[in-house]
Amino acid sequence: MALLRLEIAKTRPEVEVRAAHVDVHKPALNDVVQRFAGLGRSIVVVPLLLSTGYHVRVDIARAVESAGGLAVAAAALGPDPVLVQVLQQRLAESGAGPDDPVVLAAAGSSDPRAGADVDQIVAALSAARGGAPVSVGFLATAQPTVVDAVARARLEHPRQPIAIATYLLAPGHFSARLDAVGADHVAAPLAPHPDLAALALTRFDQAAPAIRTQ
Repeated sequence: MALLRLEIAKTRPEVEVRAAHVDVHKPALNDVVQRFAGLGRSIVVVPLLLSTGYHVRVDIARAVESAGGLAVAAAALGPDPVLVQVLQQRLAESGAGPDDPVVLAAAGSSDPRAGADVDQIVAALSAARGGAPVSVGFLATAQPTVVDAVARARLEHPRQPIAIATYLLAPGHFSARLDAVGADHVAAPLAPHPDLAALALTRFDQAAPAIRTQ
């Protein structure tokens, strides 16, 4: 994730880009927002998240609300056609063929809106692959699991290699588990990628005008 942040900063050097986190890592988003708001500076919070789940709707929303009108939240990165393009590139890099059945490996969320976002990416990725089968498997919280999704894809397409499209931004605990789920090809996570940096800045540009109208 740090590489993506650095790529964003390099792409738009006139914008100060700071890291902040909504989980156990530091610095915490609320602390960063409060520090800038205390200096009277405006903030655009761009979620480097692929879906609109709890972190976007609750954690980020609360941090923005605490800034007294000096902060706005941008939309999550996904769903977006740019993500489908990067998924296609990562699949090709993994050795997957254009007709290979794909399991989209997503983090998972209990928020139905996040699940709907993932469903949009599944449909768009299948369309981008000319109607090739794309299903979804989750690494936490939601069902089916990636292991079950790969097993089902094998049953439905016994003569074809099965590919994993890793719907995660960065390597980590989740992505490290994917080599053991039984797929023939496992694509790398999405970031870093210049198109993702550009997408994050698009979200920034879409949200920034709201500060000036508050």
